[in-house]
Amino acid sequence: MTNAEQVSDWMDGYVRAWLTNDPEDIRSLFTEDAEYSYAPWEEPLQGQDAIVADWIENKDEPEDWSFEWKPVAVDGRTAVIEARTPYLDGRTYWNVWIFTLEDDGRVSSFTEWYMQEPQEIPSVD
Repeated sequence: MTNAEQVSDWMDGYVRAWLTNDPEDIRSLFTEDAEYSYAPWEEPLQGQDAIVADWIENKDEPEDWSFEWKPVAVDGRTAVIEARTPYLDGRTYWNVWIFTLEDDGRVSSFTEWYMQEPQEIPSVD
């Protein structure tokens, strides 16, 4: 059974890995056979090696972004978070992540839904 503290610990590790882009920091987040999907309809990356390789190939530099998140739900081993990632170049992404935490604190399944915030948000009149 996953709890809010475990989710927070994992998210702290995720942010640390995002800041360092260190392969071992990334690897420590996921089970050996983890699946990582950037969108629910895409074929997931399979396993730590694929996740680490893709992360490093598409890495963000630590000074280029900020990140804030909040928990939405925890049910059994499944956690849902909502996040916002502003980049220095003006892009901002909103995210919903759904992931499965195992007893050892690593994730075995991760799916991301993300959308880019428009530069100008239309008013609703």
